[in-house]
Amino acid sequence: MTKERIQGHLLIFAANLIFGINYPISKWLLDGRLTPEFHTLARMVAACILFWGLSLFLPKEKLSLKEIGVLCACSLCGIAGNQSLFIWGLSMTSPIDASVITTGTPIIVMLFAAVFLREPITWLKTAGVFVGAGGAVWLVLQSAGSTEKAVSSLAGNLCIFGSSFIYALYFVFSKPLSERYQSVTMMKWMFLFAVLEVAPLTVPAMLRPGGMFIVPPDGQTIAAMAYVLIGATFLAYLLIPMAVRRIRPTSASMYNYVQPIVACALAIVVAQDSFTWSKLLAALIVFSGVYLVTQSKARRDLLPDADTKSKAAE
Repeated sequence: MTKERIQGHLLIFAANLIFGINYPISKWLLDGRLTPEFHTLARMVAACILFWGLSLFLPKEKLSLKEIGVLCACSLCGIAGNQSLFIWGLSMTSPIDASVITTGTPIIVMLFAAVFLREPITWLKTAGVFVGAGGAVWLVLQSAGSTEKAVSSLAGNLCIFGSSFIYALYFVFSKPLSERYQSVTMMKWMFLFAVLEVAPLTVPAMLRPGGMFIVPPDGQTIAAMAYVLIGATFLAYLLIPMAVRRIRPTSASMYNYVQPIVACALAIVVAQDSFTWSKLLAALIVFSGVYLVTQSKARRDLLPDADTKSKAAE
């Protein structure tokens, strides 16, 4: 494995570690402290300001109108639609259900990558995806009885599934642009579009009494919001394109399985759950699945003769 690919794996691991911590924090905020509409729009606006501000100190990159259009679609899939559906879903269902449903994201990414990027669906990659999904689901279900009492919701679960589906599209369609442009360049445009896409749907609800903070914010609420805005939005989304530039979409999406591991570990740390060897085994199964996917052949690896002939022809 090359140094660049190792960097890609570390970057996407860090992003999903941040997202995993965000699960219980966002659920805590949404349980009677602030509205889903305010939570969602605040993330978009804060990240938009931070990315455009950071771009002032970096070399400028010029995009074509077509590329800006692609970023607008990526924004809808990877930010506006994904985050809106996820937050609305999480406010209606349990984090356990949300965690189980999101394990399907790498499967969807693998299928989309095969269709749109012509990445091969190898036996090794397929085995890795399903092994990882199995380990993640097993881990989540082991903690279901002790960490979460919320009632499941069909509408909430459908929102979570929709979020995972369009997030898979983002992984695939952002890959070509991530290879040509800096992460900040992509994100400043994507979050600008996200604000424009989400504001009309959220602002009317926020203007009603109690449409932002359900109860007056205290220090804990402000600290939690700071983590959501800076960590789980600005920093995490800064890392994702940097990772996708270096590794395949399916490999990047496999790290979604890190999130339930982080959520389980946090529950154990705060004494909401207990450690068992079966949970450790489930976590090891997840990482075994990730390893299998990283060892599978990419399209360029399976066509060495074609690449050689193409270069010779040039």
